[in-house]
Amino acid sequence: MNNTKGIIVVVSGPSGSGKGTIVSELIKNEQYALSISATTRKPRLGEEEGIHYFFKSKEEFMDMIEKRELVEWAEFCDNYYGTPKFYVESKMNEGKDVILEIEVQGALQVKKLYPEAVLIFIVPPSLKELKNRLINRGTESSEIIEKRLRRALEELEFINDYDYLVINDCIEQAVMDINTIIKAEHLKVNKRMSLIEKFKEE
Repeated sequence: MNNTKGIIVVVSGPSGSGKGTIVSELIKNEQYALSISATTRKPRLGEEEGIHYFFKSKEEFMDMIEKRELVEWAEFCDNYYGTPKFYVESKMNEGKDVILEIEVQGALQVKKLYPEAVLIFIVPPSLKELKNRLINRGTESSEIIEKRLRRALEELEFINDYDYLVINDCIEQAVMDINTIIKAEHLKVNKRMSLIEKFKEE
């Protein structure tokens, strides 16, 4: 899609919004590289070290913060999550667009460090639909589900800090929307100045 430096694409949304499924579809495109987060939470069934997450103890995670080895980090539902800096920057330098699937707190940290990062927020069509998805997932107690719903409303307070809003009513359409956003970002003038200079030379 481009021969220039890659961009950072942050994908956020409430638990149950379908962002994980959307990201899984996006990374089938070789142009994208999924950033692997470090976390202190325990692995879920089927999750593997170095593929889904880098699983860390709280002490190890605190050490990464102190050494400034994270692009961003956040505490969510009593666990810590963060994005290792080296992986993100090395993939961008290879020309890959790096997708970060992270919470709002982390997204805002990324935007401060990388102002050109593209922030995309994903939501289902309604709060009722979000609750239904969480219930149907069958992985959490009713208490945790209510906590996640409250958190979703809190996250919406930060929607103006994001660049794009994608409604996930249909996975295929949501993926198409995000692909379109990323293509448009690469066509921005400030990312194509080298082409302008080449045009002048010829």
